[in-house]
Amino acid sequence: MARSDVQSKRVTATGSVAVGPARIRQIQVLTASGTPRLTITDGNGGATVLDLDFLASDSHSVNIPADGLRVSDIYVSAFTNITAMTVFYI
Repeated sequence: MARSDVQSKRVTATGSVAVGPARIRQIQVLTASGTPRLTITDGNGGATVLDLDFLASDSHSVNIPADGLRVSDIYVSAFTNITAMTVFYI
């Protein structure tokens, strides 16, 4: 597989990350109080590709193994008790 430069984008709400087709390689999450949860789907209404619960009031790093998660559009469908997320993709 040919390697590409990793890019990143910070988001603070649900919706499309607006980067087009991508492979998610890592996410950084800053959580608030309560029960933080992040759900990413393959486009709006697509299959769930990542669904994670986190500890409250902390920062978290999630590395995606191998070549990452391939999606047609990175879509954040649940952004519960999360302040911000940075997604790293190719």
